[in-house]
Amino acid sequence: MHDLYLRLKQAREISWQRFGKQLTVYLPGMFSYDGIKGKYPAISITGRYCGLQCDHCKGAFLPHMVPATTPEELVAKGISLASEGNHGILISGGCDREGRLPWQRFIPAIGAIKEKTDLLVSIHSGILDESTAKDLKGAGVDQALMDVIGDDKTYRQVCHVDFGVSKITDTMGFLTKAGLPVIPHVICGLGYGQITNEKNALEMISPFNPEQVVIVSLMPLPGTPMWDITPPPAEEVGDIISRARLLMPDTRISLGCARKRGDINLEIAAIDAGVNRMALPSEEALSYAKAYGLDIRYQKTCCSVSRDLSGEKW
Repeated sequence: MHDLYLRLKQAREISWQRFGKQLTVYLPGMFSYDGIKGKYPAISITGRYCGLQCDHCKGAFLPHMVPATTPEELVAKGISLASEGNHGILISGGCDREGRLPWQRFIPAIGAIKEKTDLLVSIHSGILDESTAKDLKGAGVDQALMDVIGDDKTYRQVCHVDFGVSKITDTMGFLTKAGLPVIPHVICGLGYGQITNEKNALEMISPFNPEQVVIVSLMPLPGTPMWDITPPPAEEVGDIISRARLLMPDTRISLGCARKRGDINLEIAAIDAGVNRMALPSEEALSYAKAYGLDIRYQKTCCSVSRDLSGEKW
């Protein structure tokens, strides 16, 4: 525990040196906070369909997204959401058995949204080839979110793919080569609640020097094989955050929205590790951050969004 304390302290001090004593907190579009709703809704281009049916998710998030399963629907939804004052959209959906989304069909629609609106566009990329990464960049996508899993066994067992994590590394490389910012996400406890591959995932990510990394934690969901699995302890997630900071000192690190609700200890551990961003903070976490002397900023987008749209309150 003493080693962990020292590592958290070192990570925290590096974070404050690089980015200042500030914590920006985020309200994504799929959530409300005391009746206030985020301005960055998620859209599913596959509706409720997901071919992979990963053990930790089983497509459970898809029904909560705005469905747009044709290019025409996507353009119409984008224009409508822009007219309602949203800052941007996260385009997502379920993956096929190859871990891919049907991007080529929707790329012209994304281009039309960028031409007709001022929306920022984030995507959950899934596995990509080089030409699709280039086409997404050409359509005006602002950033690509990518789950990074650090070993073949966990990837195959949990996500039911018949290939290895080299395809994740390849996708990050294609996105980087295309000039499309990739925002890697690391899921702590994806190996049925155990910390197994997360350090490897960080090692996979660091050569790409991402502007941001998002750390999340297993979120047991009803109807999934992991519903009765206990997420990893807060201090273990804090340790992963601190290791991410030490490995990537110039990368902003977020505690993302995909985590068990009400785990205040996890939020406190993340603050101890010097996170720069946090989605859906508790009041206790905000008080803890203020006790450190951190300046709190509030933003109604996904925590991955690079543009500063923050204010002094929600």
